[in-house]
Amino acid sequence: MRTTYSAKRPWLAAVLAALVTGLGHLYLRRWRRAIGWLAALVATSYVLVEPAAVDALASGTVADPFAVLPILLVAGLSVADAYLLARAQNAVARVTVTPEGQLTHCPTCGRELETDLDFCHWCTTDVPDLDEMLDEEDRRR
Repeated sequence: MRTTYSAKRPWLAAVLAALVTGLGHLYLRRWRRAIGWLAALVATSYVLVEPAAVDALASGTVADPFAVLPILLVAGLSVADAYLLARAQNAVARVTVTPEGQLTHCPTCGRELETDLDFCHWCTTDVPDLDEMLDEEDRRR
């Protein structure tokens, strides 16, 4: 039995997030997270950056790159988050279950598990109970 998820391309999520903050998260169908990153970008530009620097960034001529550093930092974190989120989502897509109800692949890294261990020996993540993992996925949707 295979869990049904559509595999998303992490590089595409990162490129979309680099073009427009939140767009990579929309591609991953994480609506609230996309709105959160966009709100964080707007709040950062409003609170931490001078309006003249924001206008210069919008026109494409930035005299002082350190003046817009908070905006670039939030945008960069959004790109990294979209990439890592897509990778994690794809790892969950590779999870398979034995007829006895045991996981055969790690939900974090996607590599094959040793059946006698309570954790993934590749990434050291505790292997959750299958029912707990499915309940968590249902809550996300």
